[in-house]
Amino acid sequence: NIYLNGTMIGFSKEEIEEKMDDILEFADIGNFVNQPVKTYSSGMFVRLAFAVAININPEILIVDEALSVGDVFFQAKCYKKFEEFKEMGKTILFVSHDLSSISKYCDRVILLNKGTKIDEGSPKDIVDEFKQVMVGQYAENTENEVSESQQEAKNNPEEITNTEEWKNMLTLNPKVQDYGDKRAEIVDFAIVDSTGKISNVLEKGKEFSIRMKVKFNSDIQNPIFAFTIKNVKGIEITGTNTMVEKIDVKPASAGEQSIITFKQNLDLQGGDYLLSLGCTSFEGDDFVVYHRLYDVCNMFVVADKNSVGFYDMNSKITLE
Repeated sequence: NIYLNGTMIGFSKEEIEEKMDDILEFADIGNFVNQPVKTYSSGMFVRLAFAVAININPEILIVDEALSVGDVFFQAKCYKKFEEFKEMGKTILFVSHDLSSISKYCDRVILLNKGTKIDEGSPKDIVDEFKQVMVGQYAENTENEVSESQQEAKNNPEEITNTEEWKNMLTLNPKVQDYGDKRAEIVDFAIVDSTGKISNVLEKGKEFSIRMKVKFNSDIQNPIFAFTIKNVKGIEITGTNTMVEKIDVKPASAGEQSIITFKQNLDLQGGDYLLSLGCTSFEGDDFVVYHRLYDVCNMFVVADKNSVGFYDMNSKITLE
């Protein structure tokens, strides 16, 4: 398998033999190296191919989303190798949708949309533009032109007009769980990043807001407004509500609307999450659900540092 792979890349048998031990150690797939690749999992196949490519000293290394199938330990080895290559002055062309890795490892970034180059620049600037492209808000893209009112709403969500909806600027879940008696109804919502833009993509360590607009179809005495953030496995990571936070919420009359904003710092690890929203209450001893939107949209957290677990404790370390 190694000889075949190396030969296809363009190396001689002698060059491959010289690096054989390094390749076997890096791939770390045990006796499977002697089995036909058709029996490999996608992860094992990538391990072997990547181990061959990086250990035969390429001048230019092109990696296209390959690391997404490896486990965390293999990925760590690969990224360490990237750093070694950079120190040696080699070129790495890293193709990925992983914004955290792009931000952390790349010196310069090129943004493509539907095969067309949009821009080139620093990781921070291009990640910001990628966020706009993902929700159809990149003004330079004629296919995704937005109206002046949409642009104003994106930059100033608190000044949104009645004709534009925040949620249309987000990537929504087409199979959202929507239920409740609708005596109070969540008619709009937004995720607002640290720059004031509506976006599904957020930066770790920055402040962000979750905002929802609730319309009351009946008189409600003690409405409770809530949000929950889950990971892609469905585990609830965090969340809160106005009752837990001891917020004095006034009774609402039929026909009124309220805008509720939850503002907080984002200390979640980089990755994908799901947002749920709710409006509930207690009527006597009965818990009542007026409206819930489960997994209504995704949140993608961009991070240049991930610690262990679900969130970052932001530890301060001293050495004496």
